[in-house]
Amino acid sequence: MVRVNQSLVLLIMAGAIAAGLTLWRLGLLPGPGTETPSAWVPEPAAVTDNEAAPPQPSVRHPVDTPWTARLSANEVGRALTDLLGAKAVHTFVQIDEFPRRLVTTVDNLARSHAPAALWPVHPTPDRFMVAQLDGATVISADNGNRYTPLVLLIEEVDSVRMVGLYIRMYPLLQRAYEELGFPNRYFNDRLVDVIDLLLATPEVEYPVKLQLTEVKGPITPLRPWVRYEFADPELESLSAGQKILVRVGPVNQRRLKGKLAEIRQELIKRAPMR
Repeated sequence: MVRVNQSLVLLIMAGAIAAGLTLWRLGLLPGPGTETPSAWVPEPAAVTDNEAAPPQPSVRHPVDTPWTARLSANEVGRALTDLLGAKAVHTFVQIDEFPRRLVTTVDNLARSHAPAALWPVHPTPDRFMVAQLDGATVISADNGNRYTPLVLLIEEVDSVRMVGLYIRMYPLLQRAYEELGFPNRYFNDRLVDVIDLLLATPEVEYPVKLQLTEVKGPITPLRPWVRYEFADPELESLSAGQKILVRVGPVNQRRLKGKLAEIRQELIKRAPMR
């Protein structure tokens, strides 16, 4: 479903976290007072007495954070402010439980749904914009303008400094990822995989056709703009993060992909020798 209440805050946006900055969510989030759902936790596979648990994958993209550089949880807000500026942090970033929000969002970007209340940023103003073209509902050509200020901010953040903060924050992120339900998985490997998935988002022909999801029951939703989905089944089958990149429009998508590629390169370059 084209849940227009989330967009590309892609991953580490305000947080300086590697690919996150580019994945900044450029859409609407639930307003104050909305209950925050619990993070997605995988159900462990059953193991019989005669069946050994499968071996855990080895770390492919290690992160080495010196003890003297590691951030404590109460230092995250200040570090983000140093990177992004106080105004940007106040406007866009959810400081509370930022590591948990970030790893949850990164993981969910590769899944079919990324719950909006768990994103690490505040809502973007205005709503998802559609238009009518030859009898069909399409993403409005003006919709991408809503995301341009955020995309420009993302582009302005120095990728070297961003990845540097990510490395300093990494122990907090790894712990949050383990608490999410992956005690034997390495978050940085997941991050690189998600970046690769986002970079593989297909370049589609615009305008993109939409359709409203069917409403079952007598109550009509008060916000029909959150019910749009892609009319093309192949686009609708994309991951949550890939759908976001389609929704932000071709220009913003190219810019965000460029930043993602830059961050990925810096992440790999900063990996310790093994």
